[in-house]
Amino acid sequence: MFGLSKILGFFALPSNLLIVLALTGILLMRTRLRRFGQGLLIGAVLLLAVIGIAPVGNALMLPLEERFPRWDGQAGSPHGIVVLGGAISPDVSAARDELALNEAAERMTAIARLAREYPQARIVFTGGSGRLFTGASEADFVTALFDSFGIPRERIVLEGRARNTVENARFTRDLVQPKPGERWLLVTSAHHMPRSVGLFRKAGFPVEAHPVDFRTRGPADLTGPVGSLAAGLARADTAVREWAGLVVYWLLGHTSELFPGPQSAGCDKASDNCRR
Repeated sequence: MFGLSKILGFFALPSNLLIVLALTGILLMRTRLRRFGQGLLIGAVLLLAVIGIAPVGNALMLPLEERFPRWDGQAGSPHGIVVLGGAISPDVSAARDELALNEAAERMTAIARLAREYPQARIVFTGGSGRLFTGASEADFVTALFDSFGIPRERIVLEGRARNTVENARFTRDLVQPKPGERWLLVTSAHHMPRSVGLFRKAGFPVEAHPVDFRTRGPADLTGPVGSLAAGLARADTAVREWAGLVVYWLLGHTSELFPGPQSAGCDKASDNCRR
């Protein structure tokens, strides 16, 4: 199932799918379907240009990023903080013998501040290798980073087997065994938060969202072109992957809600106090 999800995920990204369609069009132009192939090629190239230049990716990203508000610490200190992997490039780190962070680095840098603000909270990192074939685990490299933040090792819990967010939720639940009444923060990219919270809820691990790594400024990013074709396509790919993940995980029963949102304290499915 993991391998199949990676293969299907490749073709679900707009940039990959449109390139495949363009190449298919080129091949068809050498057959009796020449006119169809020509149309397919032109259509794919035009869509690549539109998605890359117009704020399509921003429009898809914004509802994801706005779904959960910034976390409010006035309600009290959390018992623990869970940070999802995805910010470390393990294969590059292994090859260079030096920690390599990617564009989701704010997932990690946020921990430096949270660990200082809540010195009693446990710090849990969950992240293995998301590669289709065996690769290095993110958890193998995160200890040195937490050491540089001055976090005592007795506060740190590492989970290095998870290959996707479903396993992040299940393996972390089994590892820390949260008790009723405990407050746990979940730190991940804002666009990834709806899917992540839904999976943790389904796994029986209630968490409070602490979104970071915002990719848009807000509604202002819907009014003009994107700075570069590559940036626009990358933004659209990221957003489409999240929307596809929400739909697929809901259909597979990994989440109970199609588009998980914030809930008030003590909320359950039968309560009218839930805020979707």
